[in-house]
Amino acid sequence: MAEAKKKFDPVRAAAVEVIGLVEAGKHTSEEAIAEIIKGRTFSPLDIRFLRQLINGGIKMKRRLDHDMRFFLSKPSEKLPRRMVDILRLGFYQLFFMERIPAAAAVSESVNLTRHFCDEPRAKVVNAVLRAAIRNPERVVFRDKKEEPARHLADFYSYPEWFVEYCLSEFKGDETEKLLKKMNEPPQITFRVNLLKAKPEEVAAYLQKSGIKYHTGKYLSEFFHIEDGSFPMDSELIKTGKIYIQDESAGMAVRMMNPKMGMSVLDMAAAPGGKATYAAVKMRNKGMVTAVDRSHARLEIMMENSRRMGIKIINPVAADILEFTAEPFDRVLLDAPCSGWGNAGKHSDLRWTKELKDVERLFKVQSMMIDKAAKLVKPGGILTYSTCTIIRHENDQVVEEFLARRKDFALESAGEYFERDIVSERGFLKTYPNKGDLSGAFAARLKKVLDTKKEK
Repeated sequence: MAEAKKKFDPVRAAAVEVIGLVEAGKHTSEEAIAEIIKGRTFSPLDIRFLRQLINGGIKMKRRLDHDMRFFLSKPSEKLPRRMVDILRLGFYQLFFMERIPAAAAVSESVNLTRHFCDEPRAKVVNAVLRAAIRNPERVVFRDKKEEPARHLADFYSYPEWFVEYCLSEFKGDETEKLLKKMNEPPQITFRVNLLKAKPEEVAAYLQKSGIKYHTGKYLSEFFHIEDGSFPMDSELIKTGKIYIQDESAGMAVRMMNPKMGMSVLDMAAAPGGKATYAAVKMRNKGMVTAVDRSHARLEIMMENSRRMGIKIINPVAADILEFTAEPFDRVLLDAPCSGWGNAGKHSDLRWTKELKDVERLFKVQSMMIDKAAKLVKPGGILTYSTCTIIRHENDQVVEEFLARRKDFALESAGEYFERDIVSERGFLKTYPNKGDLSGAFAARLKKVLDTKKEK
């Protein structure tokens, strides 16, 4: 009988360990997953389930903690850390994972508590989860009309400052759609490498494999996988015929419009999604100079390039602000940002990026766009892009740059994309609740020919 009590699900146990590392603040969720599964024999199905538990448990942390309070006799802060993590995962399985039977969610949580804690605490976990199943109506939320930000933050599990920002920017209904969308399991999106394959060939492969998909609305060589699963050891990836990338991430390159024979600079290049896309657009003719501070990330980019048959990328390990070179025809600055357009894909982002980070990043972004401007030829194009939906990091950076630099003019993204993703000012703006896109921003800035010499 003692042996039976020691039985527990190793995948769920790994999820508890991963969340423990993330909560300790020393690992991102991806780093923690890589650390914990090292040396363990998990199947691809196990890994997929583990990621579901991790991403959902971390994303919904605020909501789970809110709901748990109605069934605990004392605050969760006074409980052992492992026990709290097990309860979170238990609540997540009960109320957010339709395919998990309630009985399995409870029994597996109890087994984990025996393993990580002790029998008395296992009995508490059992009682709490069963009470939640019997009386879900105990859970109540702040009044939506009186405290909209608090209500939405608790219900959809976001920091209150971000919800307040969204309410000021998008109003109530759109904010709720956005928050809800970013809680859904992320789709896998990839780009066909036109140097090695045609979209029709990739479509035939997917159909033969029984994988449901649809092509990009704005960029036809992008494919969206509909059921969330795609084999990462696929021959399409191994042979360089596709590259995993969001459709919204490719839009800045489309706007930059690099052409054969041009000199292109990607100022924050690794791991190479935009640089490789630019090289493909240029049909391997010209030069893409790819700058990044990380040697390791540049090596990954070059390995990807070799696999994709790309020969025109020149990697440079350097600090962007210290990099010097002759001016380029095209400069792409995919600026470091808070990443709030990707909060649906990166589960721990919403708990690590704060309002003060936005203020700090604005200063960095402003310095970087000024540096980028010095590396553009007269008549050349500077494209500024981010993967955030925060106006302070997007519109404001560009507007203040244009006020400082009269030798640059804004060109509308409407020349390249449909009006539904182009703002009145001419910026490209995408949002997770509008189409199968992550949140992104891009501005196309032309250096006018009749400029005075830069100071």
